[in-house]
Amino acid sequence: MKSVNITSPIAGCMRWGIWGANFSTIQYRGMIEACLQNGINSFDHADIYGDYTTEAEFGKVLKEDASLRQQLKLITKCGIQMVTSNRPEHTVKSYNTSKKHILHSVETSLKNFGTDHLDVLLIHRPDPLLDPAEVAQVIEQLKQQGKVLEFGISNFLPHQADLLANYTSIAYNQVEISVIRLDAFTDGTLENCIKHNIIPMAWAPLGGGIFSDDTHPRFRSIVKTAGELAEKYDTGLNEILLAWLHTHPSGILSVIGTTKIERLLQAKIATAIRLEKEDWFKLLAASTGEEVA
Repeated sequence: MKSVNITSPIAGCMRWGIWGANFSTIQYRGMIEACLQNGINSFDHADIYGDYTTEAEFGKVLKEDASLRQQLKLITKCGIQMVTSNRPEHTVKSYNTSKKHILHSVETSLKNFGTDHLDVLLIHRPDPLLDPAEVAQVIEQLKQQGKVLEFGISNFLPHQADLLANYTSIAYNQVEISVIRLDAFTDGTLENCIKHNIIPMAWAPLGGGIFSDDTHPRFRSIVKTAGELAEKYDTGLNEILLAWLHTHPSGILSVIGTTKIERLLQAKIATAIRLEKEDWFKLLAASTGEEVA
């Protein structure tokens, strides 16, 4: 079992700030407290969210009430350099996984959150210039200092994860996985997670909102099948779509990027549901439009 013990669902905070709902500090606090009251204690960030502002906005709540930090787990990412007025030194959108950049990013995130440690640090995107030995060195340094408890990756393909896993322990890989985004089931990502004891985190696990958009080519078949299964399992459609992910033996954790506590509560319910194998394949067929070979 992972020492940090991240559990599903994870509250995705990307749209809490100026990239979405533009929460006030009071609204941030209300959402954080509602999550904690319902047993949802892991919060997913990235340094770039809100053009480098969302971490600090979230952190205002933790600085106002230090007791909250002990109740929650902070996940954040680094490695993308965005062109924004908040980072005038960046001249082109790029990746940076150098030791200097990772150390600076971690120190900035710690300051933003008003904490002495991050529970999980992820490399946000696979960097073509990534030096695995250098990354491993800086991660080991941060772990020894107690500033990062666990390390992971995000959006890494199996061969990219394999390379880094030769140099350092990887606890998580956060990738896009849903009933309409099946790549992780077919490109070896989930098998690679099992191979290296990496826990997959699924971002956009509900398809990024397509289930309210009936123009998507598989919308009708997926919703019809999920609706039938929801009736069978006496639950909701979103719960079934998330349970479909949780049924996989790799232990997928869902990152729910929402500004509504109701969505997170649905996701919490889904963690207790495991679909029968034939029901799992019914949803797969509804997504692909054909039975397995």
